[in-house]
Amino acid sequence: MTRSGSGFGLRRTLGVGDAVVIGLGSMIGAGIFAALGPAARVAGTGLLLGLAVAAVVAYCNATSSARLAALYPASGGTYVYGRERLGEFWGYLAGWSFVVGKIASCAAMALTVGAYVWPGQAHAVAVAAVVALTAVNYGGIQKSAWLTRVIVATVLAVLASVVVVCLVSGESDAGRLGIGVPSGVGGVLQAAGLLFFAFAGYARIATLGEEVRDPARTIPRAIPLALGITLVVYAGVAGAVLSVLGPDGLGQAGAPLADAVRAAGVPGLAPVVRAGAAVAALGSLLALVLGVSRTTLAMARDGHLPGALAAVHPRFQVPHRAEVAVGAVVAVLAATVDVRGAIGFSSFGVLAYYALANASAWTLSSALVARVGPAVGLAGCVVLAFSLPVASVLVGVGVLAVGGLAYGVRRRTAER
Repeated sequence: MTRSGSGFGLRRTLGVGDAVVIGLGSMIGAGIFAALGPAARVAGTGLLLGLAVAAVVAYCNATSSARLAALYPASGGTYVYGRERLGEFWGYLAGWSFVVGKIASCAAMALTVGAYVWPGQAHAVAVAAVVALTAVNYGGIQKSAWLTRVIVATVLAVLASVVVVCLVSGESDAGRLGIGVPSGVGGVLQAAGLLFFAFAGYARIATLGEEVRDPARTIPRAIPLALGITLVVYAGVAGAVLSVLGPDGLGQAGAPLADAVRAAGVPGLAPVVRAGAAVAALGSLLALVLGVSRTTLAMARDGHLPGALAAVHPRFQVPHRAEVAVGAVVAVLAATVDVRGAIGFSSFGVLAYYALANASAWTLSSALVARVGPAVGLAGCVVLAFSLPVASVLVGVGVLAVGGLAYGVRRRTAER
């Protein structure tokens, strides 16, 4: 199941707790500090309904990913599943959409750290963050898991403070939580597409499949646990912030959680929330680099990327060249380009990635009951992907087309 380009494999050191923490570090990241505003803007009082739709699609994707990861416990996630269940091209397309989209997300997360820590030197701070986290990842997966634990604990403490302050405030009004669809079904679906991006981190558990102990038991337990905890946290934060700002206020908020604590009468907590957002962005960046480097490793093993990237460090047993290469590309982007407003295609790419995961899971069994989850997940991914803003859809389709063209050229060259 594992195609190795070196004499070393990755070390299986992660238990259920470690895997859950890495999943939480991926999902409970900067998205919760920023995604609520845009989602409320397009959905209005349908925000919580959009969150529920995103959660249903994410759950179907999570169960499909868990079944596949238990069967194919190798680095690469859906790149491996697509290759084994659907064929080489579909696996390649999943890997391509993941690597390209997530590299842009890495740069965006790095710039988010810079914007919160030192706005006047955002690019320099972003590069420093990328270098530091790449060094942590280089030192071994256990160091990454330990740092993720610290980050998750810090972010959860900040979010808990926001929820408590908002709910006990005299400005809190349960009437603002009324669910409706003022912008129609399209608005709810677009909000779900935006919020789904924040849930997508559970794939990090699957992409680290080669570093998990007893993957057939650990991964199917860790993915639903991480997703369930994240859903409870997101619902609590969204409800608390809505009760203070209302859908209109939330939709107009530049920094929703910081604005909510100010409106709740505790402006002194706003700097803490900003610090929490920076820490959350660091956690997302750490998990993103982990996931992208492992998919890069898997694709390099199969010749879709330079073979040198398939090397595994003999001491640390991590894909050190892939990690350094990913870190270098992200650092260059973070230093030269402001990609925060131009990563819509990343959401499209993530949904394309999970659509292929569900299609792969569909082939695992011919039983109707076993195919319900993959069918709902696949349909949900397609619907949400094409409910995104038109520009995001066009760029996303273009990126996938470029990847498909590159695959065709490589195959034709190899045949000659």
